[in-house]
Amino acid sequence: MYAKFFKRPIDFALSFLALIVLSPVFLILIVSGAAAMKGNPFFTQLRPGKISKKTGEEKIFRLIKFRTMTCEKDEEGNLLPDEERLTKYGKFLRSTSLDELPELFNILKGDMSVIGPRPLLVEYLPLYSNQQRRRHEVRPGLTGLAQINGRNATTWEERFEFDVEYVNGITFSGDVKIIMLTAVKVLKREGISNEESVTMQAFVGNTNEEYANV
Repeated sequence: MYAKFFKRPIDFALSFLALIVLSPVFLILIVSGAAAMKGNPFFTQLRPGKISKKTGEEKIFRLIKFRTMTCEKDEEGNLLPDEERLTKYGKFLRSTSLDELPELFNILKGDMSVIGPRPLLVEYLPLYSNQQRRRHEVRPGLTGLAQINGRNATTWEERFEFDVEYVNGITFSGDVKIIMLTAVKVLKREGISNEESVTMQAFVGNTNEEYANV
């Protein structure tokens, strides 16, 4: 009953209140971000959302975040590696999760929820197993079960398992617990990157038969 009738109104109320309370922070980050990035402080990208009951396909929406990387390119016009484009300012935003704040607008609009599986890239859609795709049975979230259990330090398989576990058992008390543990994780700055990259490595599909066939 909570997931069906109360989760969305609570998302709307929390995001609306947060946008009002955090408006001074937004203003500071917009100005400082424009200076640090030498231009547009925002980063937008198409992401898949909740599966539509009418079409059976994921709704594609435009995610908005604060930019943490420059747009520097090599001599051939290709973007430089993430490690080279990630600025000190960007590292600060990521370590404090302040880069995620603009997603409150996505929540207010209804594309996202406060709690749910994180919205990933559109190009990952054909790579999911049927079980993994169940993560899109609910709206993607600002934070979720995977984020309080390792964030970017986990493997893709582990993250998807946490996502589906959340879908299978959405409760009000569970969402409150995730919010509280997320706050602890942010304060401790845990799980920001994995051992091999400053960002989560790209998902290339299921090489393990256990995941590829379910």
